[in-house]
Amino acid sequence: MKHRIVVLGAGYAGAYVAGNLARRLSPADTEITVVNAVPDFVERLRLHQLAAGQEIETQKLADVFAGTGIRLRLARVTAVHPERQVVADGSGELGYDTLVYALGSRVADHGVPGVAEHAFHVTARPAALRLRERLDSLDRQGEGGSVLVVGDGLTGIETATELAESRPGLSVTLIAHGELGARLSAGARSHLRRACDRLGITVLEHTRAEAVEATRVRCADGTALASDVTVWTAGFAVNPIAAAGGLEVTENGQIVVDRTMRSVSHPNVYAAGDSAYAIGDNGRPLPMSCASAGFTGGQAIRAIVGHLTGRKIAKGKLDYPGNHISLGRWDAILQMVDDEGQAKPKYMGGRKAARIKSGILKTSLWATSHPTFGLPKRKLRLAAARDAACGKALA
Repeated sequence: MKHRIVVLGAGYAGAYVAGNLARRLSPADTEITVVNAVPDFVERLRLHQLAAGQEIETQKLADVFAGTGIRLRLARVTAVHPERQVVADGSGELGYDTLVYALGSRVADHGVPGVAEHAFHVTARPAALRLRERLDSLDRQGEGGSVLVVGDGLTGIETATELAESRPGLSVTLIAHGELGARLSAGARSHLRRACDRLGITVLEHTRAEAVEATRVRCADGTALASDVTVWTAGFAVNPIAAAGGLEVTENGQIVVDRTMRSVSHPNVYAAGDSAYAIGDNGRPLPMSCASAGFTGGQAIRAIVGHLTGRKIAKGKLDYPGNHISLGRWDAILQMVDDEGQAKPKYMGGRKAARIKSGILKTSLWATSHPTFGLPKRKLRLAAARDAACGKALA
């Protein structure tokens, strides 16, 4: 029987892992199935652009995986049963020998009342389109409108600046829990402030949203901010499916993995991307990001191939080089960090940084839709005594 590899999720991490495993492993020995809820590859890093009104071309996963032999199963995962080695979804149950869990993350409301009912977000394509339609309705009314973006992380900054640039008739306010751009260098913080001033964005620092209502946001200091549209960008949460299935997870639901991205509680389960709680080379957990998806996905590929073929498992880098922040289409900040995750004094800003940021996005898309990038052409067979080898590898 062939060794069954099931990959949950086809975002940056899942699609990259699946495609490269198909490239590395012989179809005579393995079969790879990808389970994903939608038929398209979603460029999550550009969803704020979609919400702002820009056209973002999508690729069909069937085209991404064309010629690889990967089986695409369009269904929403509802449960994982690692003891029985099956996954449940809208189409039934699917058995596996090796599972790659890459379901990513979603918006986190942190228990704030009204977020689910009244706030918009940009962590999924349908959500971004819903926000876009709401902004279009404000445009049709011809009265502009006020938008509150809650959260000053990378997503919040990129969303606020994109909306302000693409829709200049809007009044955009960015709510920062602390100092705006606190994790950036002094020069990058000044650049960010100048960008907000140029785009007419009002920044409220040291402000905490306590509740979201239909037409306003109530803050912890007792003030109420009027809002036609509230966009929630105050962090990410992991799907609780892994925890419900009995896998060892952190408090926020990420799967605890070893240095090879293997679950510490279930050795035939690997995690990559936002779903993985991976400790970087600096001893700190890798942040949820596209860069981390690449590093953790690459390590999972090496580990799975090594275990199944009896080869030595190479250790790739697990680091976080820096932050690349779009400030609309013509401005950006590239802020590199040191080994401790702290911002280096120097940064790059302006149009050159924007061009580099655009190149990074294109490279991420290309590497995912061309999953053979940087890997050897020949396929690897499993060990000669295939059944024994698989049993040893997953013991």
